[in-house]
Amino acid sequence: MSQLLFELPLAAAERSPHARALTHKDTVVDYTGLARAIEHFAAATVGHLATGRLERIAVFLPKVPETVVTMFGAARAGCVFVPVNPLLKPAQVGHILRDCNVRVLITSAERAAVLEEELRACPDLKHVVLTGCDEGLTATGHLSWHRWHELVSDRASAPLHRVIDTDMVSIFYTSGSTGKPKGVVLSHRNMVTGAHSVASYLENVPEDRLLAVLPFSFDYGFSQLSTAFHVGASVTLMDYLFARDILALLTRDRITGLAGVPPLWSQLADLHWPGTITGHLRYITNSGGAMPGATLQKLRDALPRTQVFLMYGLTEAFRSTYLPPREIDRRPGSMGKAIPNAEIMVVRPDGSACEPNEPGELVHRGSLVSLGYWNDPAKTAERFKPCPGQDSGLVLTELAVWSGDTVRRDEDGYLYFIGRRDEMIKTSGYRVSPAEIEEVAFATGLVADAAAIGVPHPTLGQAVVLVAAAANGHAADDAPLLDALRKDLPAFMVPARIVWRESLPRNPNGKYDRANLASEFRSLFSESTA
Repeated sequence: MSQLLFELPLAAAERSPHARALTHKDTVVDYTGLARAIEHFAAATVGHLATGRLERIAVFLPKVPETVVTMFGAARAGCVFVPVNPLLKPAQVGHILRDCNVRVLITSAERAAVLEEELRACPDLKHVVLTGCDEGLTATGHLSWHRWHELVSDRASAPLHRVIDTDMVSIFYTSGSTGKPKGVVLSHRNMVTGAHSVASYLENVPEDRLLAVLPFSFDYGFSQLSTAFHVGASVTLMDYLFARDILALLTRDRITGLAGVPPLWSQLADLHWPGTITGHLRYITNSGGAMPGATLQKLRDALPRTQVFLMYGLTEAFRSTYLPPREIDRRPGSMGKAIPNAEIMVVRPDGSACEPNEPGELVHRGSLVSLGYWNDPAKTAERFKPCPGQDSGLVLTELAVWSGDTVRRDEDGYLYFIGRRDEMIKTSGYRVSPAEIEEVAFATGLVADAAAIGVPHPTLGQAVVLVAAAANGHAADDAPLLDALRKDLPAFMVPARIVWRESLPRNPNGKYDRANLASEFRSLFSESTA
């Protein structure tokens, strides 16, 4: 079995050189072509761009073949790839580039133009590689500019850096409780073990065709690539505008596996599914929040021959649990049991095991546990702590991920989600920091106070609600505040509702009383949609 991430597509190319690896619009890339592009990118990265071992290479592109080549090519070079969500705004992109000292950025000419000011403020960034660019390029300040097609076509022959399976290979950024996204550091071992584990319970085979609609900056979205490459299956790349476009592509490419998050499934469930799809769509998967029961039933009615896998995962540990399709009717609301090669515990604050149906914190141990948060020892120490129940004779302490999620385990060992311990908002499959939204709101100058909370929503999981007090000299007006927020926040962070108050409640420590606000507005969307 492959031990390093880049070995997944390279091994598939050796087994089946002419098998389809990627489809993007009308372009088909076989495994030979993908392997060649990965090797060329890796050699050029080390030979021409002089990237050092484990230096960071970021990619800020939609789902196109160049994105895939960058990620696996960076891994092949012995570097670390950083997939940046293509929906992020320039300030957020700049934070990521600076936070993990990115040396090379792969993006398009159009995106680079929007990022120009931020790129000048990234002192560690040395090279920007542009896709789809035919214009003349010159060095600008501390940056060197390159054309993608020239870089990967040049036959560099520099020796690549040596790596082993415990080396870091990627940094996935996820929202943090302090406002700024934090980078989860993943090793080759984490990602390869995850691919093997997920592919085993989904029973992936070379004949599978997976449709990638989720961003590759989301570990669940990236998993569509790694699980497919593990078995030599193919992936169709898609950035959709409308849910009906997904149905069209499912039919065109005879897709066998589709991964989604609850808001996407809610959109798809209300569409008319062509009868032919259920003949080839072998399974669908859900993660990023619980799928509403009504949505699940609509999908099962539309897809009677398609298996539904309900899953739960942490970026800090890739994937944690899944519910076998045969258990859906017997265990409604369950998030299942541990995936292969992982152990999931439910524990009390002191680390002792909870009894059946006793609420406790979910703790994940095993080879999927990541390497912590990039350059953040304090936050790493909060979430990555000694594994409960270790033998006292074990000198080197095993670390586990303490999720912050409260769950219960039934008498048969199946898990059920209860709630989150922290204040993070889970919307549209994304973890959103209240502080990040509030920081942008204050920067508009339109509010004197602002608190972002997550409120239950029938399709989004949670909707973002901003409770605000208007600044002196400004009216309590939604329109200008929303316009300002949309300029600096991606769509999934923009509040679904703004509630204006004279003042906001605070707890004895002077902080916003989010629990009080969350309780007050808990039924906000159930009432409006009733």
